[in-house]
Amino acid sequence: MPKGKKHKRNERGILILAKNIRRYRESKGITIEQLANEIDVDYSQISRIERALVNTNISIVFDIAAFLGIKPSQLLEED
Repeated sequence: MPKGKKHKRNERGILILAKNIRRYRESKGITIEQLANEIDVDYSQISRIERALVNTNISIVFDIAAFLGIKPSQLLEED
């Protein structure tokens, strides 16, 4: 990327991630608070991720997947 050029958010990818985190979390009967506590992230951060308000980092994606018992790639799959 050229110096000084700002990277655009990938809205589609962020929405897919948000939807999948919520879907897998709810299917396992896990609350946002339980997920946040388990991976040591603030409750509001998980809420913002699930509402596609933030572009989270890959470490959090891997931590969420591990807690949910799925592969990280499953959080990026489209239906």
